[in-house]
Order: sequence, then C-alpha cells, then structure tokens
Amino acid sequence: MTTTRSQPTLDTNAARVARRRTGIPFARATAYVLQRYSLVLLWAVMVVLFLLLLPNGVDLANASRAVLGQQTPVVFLGLAVIVTIAVGEFDLSFAFVYGLAGTAFPALVVLDGWPVPLALLAALAAALLVGLINAVLVVIVGISSIVVTLGTGSVALGIALFLSNQSNVSGLDPALAQVALGRFLGLPAVFWYGVVLVIITAYVMSATPLGRSMLFVGSNPNVARLAGIPVRRVRFGAYLVAALLSGAIGIILACGVGGFSTATAQVQLMPALAAVFLGTIAVVPGRLNAIGMLIAAYFLLSGVFGLQLLGLSGWVTNVFYGAALIVAITVSLLLRRRARA
Repeated sequence: MTTTRSQPTLDTNAARVARRRTGIPFARATAYVLQRYSLVLLWAVMVVLFLLLLPNGVDLANASRAVLGQQTPVVFLGLAVIVTIAVGEFDLSFAFVYGLAGTAFPALVVLDGWPVPLALLAALAAALLVGLINAVLVVIVGISSIVVTLGTGSVALGIALFLSNQSNVSGLDPALAQVALGRFLGLPAVFWYGVVLVIITAYVMSATPLGRSMLFVGSNPNVARLAGIPVRRVRFGAYLVAALLSGAIGIILACGVGGFSTATAQVQLMPALAAVFLGTIAVVPGRLNAIGMLIAAYFLLSGVFGLQLLGLSGWVTNVFYGAALIVAITVSLLLRRRARA
C-alpha cells in the first residue's frame, strides 16, 4: 500500500510569495522607525516642551539657526573618537590636541609673528605629533591607550598654556573668520564642514574595504591579523586621523573667533563623548556611527540651548551631558546584548 504526501498547491505557494511581497506590516515598520530614529523623535518632543515652557515663546526658525550655527567642535571631536574606538582603541587626548592646535596657531601668528601658512602647518604638525606619540606607545610599545592618551593630553595642555603665556590669545586677521563663518544657506561654513566629514566617514566605515577592516580589527584583532589585515597599520592610522581631525577644528575655530582660549579645550571632552555614545541609539542601534553621532550632537546642543533660554546654566549643563552619557552607554549596552541574543 502506497501513501502519497500532500504537496503544497501552486495557489498556496503563490499566496505565500504574495504575502512576503506585500511589504512590512505597520507594526513592524513602526518598531523599525522607533528603534532607529527614537532619538530624532525625542529631539522633536524636547523642542516642543521648550516651546511650551518658555514664557515669551521663541522663534523656531531663529532658534534652529542658532543651534546649528554654533561654532562647536563636538562633531569633529566626535568623529575623532569614533575613528579610534572603531579599531578597538580609546583616545582621551583628543580635546587637548584640539586645544593645542587651536592655541598654537594664533599664538605663533600674534605673539611670535609667524606667517599664517607656516603657523597653520606648525599647529597641524603639533597635533599630528601627539597622535604619532600615542600610536607608537600604544600600538608598538603596547602601553594601555587610556594611560598613554591621558599623559599626552596633559602634556599637550601644558604646551598650549606655555605657548599662550597662560592667557587668551586673540588678534588674528578678521579676514580669516570667513574660513569658519562664511555663510551658505544661512549656516556657517564650519557646520557644512562637519556634515561633509560625517558623510565621508559614514561612507568609509560602511561601504569600503578600509572601513570593514577597521571594524574587523576593533571586534577581533587576532582574527583580523589571520585574515591578512595589517592590524598595526590600521590602529596606527586611526590615532593619526583622530589627531588631524582634532587639530583641524581647533585651527578653524581659532580663525572664526580671531583667537583661542586654552581653558575651553577641556570643556569639550564630555560633550564629544556623550554625542558619540548617544549616537549609538540612532540610525544603527548598538553601534558607533557617524550619522547617529551628528544627530546626537545637535540633540545635546538643543537641550543645552533650551536650558539656557529657561535661565538654567552652569551646573545644569554638566548634569545634562553627564546624564546623557550614562543613559547612552546603558542603552547601547542593552542593545548589543539584545543583538547577540
């Protein structure tokens, strides 16, 4: 006696394929948006709250231009952090390298009479030198990256104070301000520099062999080495790129304001770290990504700007950045655990 197995009919197969092609159900689409763009939605909610709480109201267009047009190094410094963490390193000297280059450029021009091009090259060279020292001591010698970068950052800060005679340096040619403040679509050039660099970094990290190699090195350097990836060269290059980004924004902002205050360098440490880790809950949840960092940076700046309009400043800014950093790291860790599960 023979038995026959029931085979799915052509109509059943066609119906199954049709169901698969009908698109993502609404619930799944909603979950997808919330998972990747919850920070953007939270940003919108925060803006609405500020608009309601401000007693005299505020012009949203002017407020948006004020936030986006701030001469902030957070985006550049955030990219420097992303580049090093992507390869498994941690560089705490980025804010001090920013301060060194930002101080060295106007100090050499105003105090020592150097030509602008030569002073610019010297400031960039100083930033790259710190990155080179970091790379040699961490990658070649094998010292802990946190220890090395804390030490080199302190040295960079001391040299910056020496170059500036421990005072604010000002007096650059006002024509140089166009490098940072030249307007395009109503926003300063420094904003567009940051956007362009974020797009380039996002492309390199996600769509090029170099970016994939960096992520491979960061996740498992031993396996990456066996796969033929030049691990030392990738790690070495990350420190140099981070130093170059940090130094470049220091010089750009010095041009914008006609000088530099060394004391402001350390203030950028917490905002940059907060933006980087808060950015891991946006666009690509659980992973460092440049576009998420850009969103997070201006989310944080909007929060600080709104608090200042409400009359809160000083201590509340530190609380805001610190709380954002703690929440971001916690959520990012939970997302990574969920992804592994």
